[in-house]
Amino acid sequence: MDGRCGWCGEDPLYVAYHDTEWGVPERDGRALWEKLVLDGFQAGLSWITILRKRDAFREAFEGFHPGTIAHWGEPEVQRLLSNAGIVRHRGKIEATIGNARAWLEFGSAEAFSDHCWSFTGGQVLQPGRATMADVPAETAESRALSKDLKKRGFRFCGPTITYAWMQACGLVNDHVATCPRHRDLGGR
Repeated sequence: MDGRCGWCGEDPLYVAYHDTEWGVPERDGRALWEKLVLDGFQAGLSWITILRKRDAFREAFEGFHPGTIAHWGEPEVQRLLSNAGIVRHRGKIEATIGNARAWLEFGSAEAFSDHCWSFTGGQVLQPGRATMADVPAETAESRALSKDLKKRGFRFCGPTITYAWMQACGLVNDHVATCPRHRDLGGR
């Protein structure tokens, strides 16, 4: 695909992710939570590392169902710390359990989704970045969402992580303007 965003390089897994998933608006609250957790695990690492381990994460975290994970304790933490298929970081594992509990406070997947999307007015933001150099690490919206989630007990959701998540989940279309996916996802 000529003009594709340069960040995905030529790795077939990364290219497929870029071409079919990244930036596609996600409205399912459980899927949004899963992606937020994975973006938290990515902190300090490259996204391709997480992408290569995503299936192992899904198996280890039993499909990322917050209602299940919210009840986990030290035995599950120890099980996950011994799983070489995922990123074994105690703080991130414990944050995932705490984030599941915080997610449940929303009452439903729909409520979580609606809340997250409220930070973009319920619409996909279309900034129309000309180059990758124009893409910020965070925005006013990601800072506001990060602050709100932290207030609700979420961890590993700083404004940079939250912005990467907003891009991945299509709350913002940050495919560069020359990328065919930019127009596919509503960009002009």
